[in-house]
Amino acid sequence: MTFIADVMPSWRDDPTRPPQVAETGLTAQLCARLNSITRQTIGWDFLQFRREEPDLTRAGRSIDLAVAPSGAIIWIEGREYNDYSTLLPIECKRLPTPTGRDRDEREYVYSRFSTTGGVQRFKAGHHAAAHDRAAMIGYVQGKDIAFWQTKLDSWIDSLVATSCKGWSADDKLSLTDHHNANRVASLRSTHRRDAGLEPIMIDHLWIEM
Repeated sequence: MTFIADVMPSWRDDPTRPPQVAETGLTAQLCARLNSITRQTIGWDFLQFRREEPDLTRAGRSIDLAVAPSGAIIWIEGREYNDYSTLLPIECKRLPTPTGRDRDEREYVYSRFSTTGGVQRFKAGHHAAAHDRAAMIGYVQGKDIAFWQTKLDSWIDSLVATSCKGWSADDKLSLTDHHNANRVASLRSTHRRDAGLEPIMIDHLWIEM
């Protein structure tokens, strides 16, 4: 995640990057930039980034962005990863959530209309059931990082207060690093999961666009 965090400010500020606000377009641009950097950087050229990758256990669901080996075999905790494997699944969300009839403003965390909430998908095992670590990228398009951390805390407090199944104060995000000059922050959260799955740790990267 440190590699992605280091690339994000130069991607955002690249004068040749076409203007874009939609989540899909931003993720496509970021994926292209990350792949360009990995191919040109010794020590990171064993990685590749892919978009809309089928989830390993739920092929009907796609992951926004996936980190995978590139021409290499990587062993982690006795498990083999190759070109066809996903090392790290990443979900991407805009902050704030775009308005719409079936959109929930809390969509980074949870949606009352469907299972499209970002953290919600990981907690339910709809994404990354085969992993114990995942990541989320937040494109901050209004307010700032401090505002959204407070806002997410309030949303989770509300889910707990209304006894929403499976949610607790332990689901809150903790700030681990905040680069004010680059307007990028790293956060982390750990969540209990459904269906007998082990807890999952999620690294969050937020960038003020």
